[in-house]
Amino acid sequence: MTDEVEIKNKMNKVIENLESRFSTIRAGRANPNILKGIMVDYYGTPTDIQSLATISIPEARVLSIKPFDKSSLKNMEKAIYEADLGMAPTNNGEVIMLTVPELTGETRREYVKQANQMAEEARIALRNIRQDENNRVKKSEELTEDEVEMCKEIVQDLIEKYNKIVDEKAKEKEIELTSI
Repeated sequence: MTDEVEIKNKMNKVIENLESRFSTIRAGRANPNILKGIMVDYYGTPTDIQSLATISIPEARVLSIKPFDKSSLKNMEKAIYEADLGMAPTNNGEVIMLTVPELTGETRREYVKQANQMAEEARIALRNIRQDENNRVKKSEELTEDEVEMCKEIVQDLIEKYNKIVDEKAKEKEIELTSI
């Protein structure tokens, strides 16, 4: 039979991944997630910037990055610059400040396209889960035809539910990106 809990777990991971990817799209407001994935050369070891500094938001469009070890300040600044975030880091010797620029209408539309592409990739991942499960059920020799069809219906119901979640998340992100 279909392991509904396992399928739900896989589909939940797709949704979590989508939310994580959405958090990297900036909406004209400062968000520490835009620094996610930036690696800093810390004593010869690539280290995630978020584990090397305190990141705060002193103003709506400003990120403040205060390193735990001041000797890593220059390397952090270099890593942020190389990440090409569309923002120039400013360094006062103790803290790096990033000012998030206002988004233009064209930039907002581009970000909405990017978010929609991410949502489509999530839908594809969900369809792949459905395909894998349907193939597994078809190959199962201990199931009758009726049981196979019942399993397919369960999986189809789940995919419809999770596709609605993807659509809702995409709509929320679009509203966030287009609101000023």
